Amino acid sequence: MNYLQRVHAETKTRYWVNNPTIAECDDAVAQGAYACTTNPAYCSKLFQTDPEYIGKVITTVLKKERNVSMAAEKVYHLIAKDLMDRFLPVNANSGGKAGFVTIQEDPRREEDHAYILEASLRAKALGPNYMAKIPVTEQGLKVIAEMVKHDIPICATEVFSLSQAVVVYELYQESVKKYGKKPPIYITHITGIMDQYFKELVAKESVKISKEALELAGTVIGLREYRMFRERGYDTTMLGGGARGLHHFTNFVGGDMHVTINWSTALELNASLSAAVPMIDRQIPDSIVDELLEKLPNFKRAYELDGMEVEEFADYGPVMLFRTQFMNGYSRLIDGIHLAK
Repeated sequence: MNYLQRVHAETKTRYWVNNPTIAECDDAVAQGAYACTTNPAYCSKLFQTDPEYIGKVITTVLKKERNVSMAAEKVYHLIAKDLMDRFLPVNANSGGKAGFVTIQEDPRREEDHAYILEASLRAKALGPNYMAKIPVTEQGLKVIAEMVKHDIPICATEVFSLSQAVVVYELYQESVKKYGKKPPIYITHITGIMDQYFKELVAKESVKISKEALELAGTVIGLREYRMFRERGYDTTMLGGGARGLHHFTNFVGGDMHVTINWSTALELNASLSAAVPMIDRQIPDSIVDELLEKLPNFKRAYELDGMEVEEFADYGPVMLFRTQFMNGYSRLIDGIHLAK
């Protein structure tokens, strides 16, 4: 077995593949990927890796849809459906517990909960293994409650703080009681983007902080979040995301949680490692945590249980960085549609 197969065989940790090409998706399914995530920047990647494929999809959509924004949604949905079809056997063989494919709608309208709800309901028709990927912001929380009402599986994304994780889980529980439906929910801690945000901040503002502490910022929050889930008995699954290095996967191995990674990262993990060494119970030195709390005020906001109010979620630095990346990627899709008209 390769490394990731050993992780699945010897631990409760599972990996998902993120934004794969069609060929990568086929490889991931063949090698046991649990599920698949996409985001609004997915199509921009395909302009580089598979331009002929996305070009054909755009041409097909434009034959019937001339509104650019609606065309962009339909292009993204059709491409995601190709992934869903490939993961459908995984979903069927697992009794509907695995093989999901997430779709996160137009980031330009992320704070328009009415649109995100409507677009998510349209995406539901794509297949039984659709999962709505909704940001944990003030407006996104409204949509998450509606997803429970419609019994749609949920990936609660753009979570960088314990306060976000607590709020979304409590909302989910309230919605389950209210609507009598209990779709699966994955609460996603975006480890790598958090690290990227702090590294850029430290470089720009010349903050004096140790390299070790800076490297572990996202992991410290992620491990604290995971332990909180276990201690409180949260009936949900934590999903690690935004991986930018191998450690964003390996640091969580052994946990009863899942991590989404690019297929290139999966190949690198398999080439670099063999033994599935559990790391989830590692204790980060107090000196590291203290340094992060002292040097990075925004880290403290994520670390503390009541570090942020709901209305602050959308303006939190790492959330804004992540959304900016999605906006840039989605604008490439919009440009491609304009050029093809």
